[in-house]
Amino acid sequence: MIQMADIREWRTRDVVDTRGRRIGELEAIYVDTSTDEPFMATVRVGLPTRHRLVFVPLDGATAGPGYVQVAHDKALVKQCPSIGTDDVLPAEDEEAVFRHYELPYEPGANGERQLARG
Repeated sequence: MIQMADIREWRTRDVVDTRGRRIGELEAIYVDTSTDEPFMATVRVGLPTRHRLVFVPLDGATAGPGYVQVAHDKALVKQCPSIGTDDVLPAEDEEAVFRHYELPYEPGANGERQLARG
C-alpha cells in the first residue's frame, strides 16, 4: 500500500507509463474519501503555454529516482477528462474519470464525492 507520507515526496516528479514514456509532471494526490487512502493523482500535461491536468489511478504505481511509474499507458492517461491547472474537478464530472479507467464509482450514501485532494 502506498503511504501518504511517501507520496507527498512524489510531487513535481515526472510521471511515466508502463513502458517508461514520460506523460507529464505529478501535480497533486487525491484520496478515496471512504478509505482516506491515496487513489488518484493529477498529472500536468500539454504545451508550456497550455497546460492541463489529467487524472491517473495510483493502483500499481511505483516510485523510482526522479519519477513515478503508473500502471496505465500514456495514450489512455492523456485522453482522460481534464481540468485547468487552477481548476477543481466538478462533482458532476468525477464519475467520468472513473469510467475512463473502467473503475467502479461509489459516491457516499448522501452523494458525497469519492475523491478529495490530499
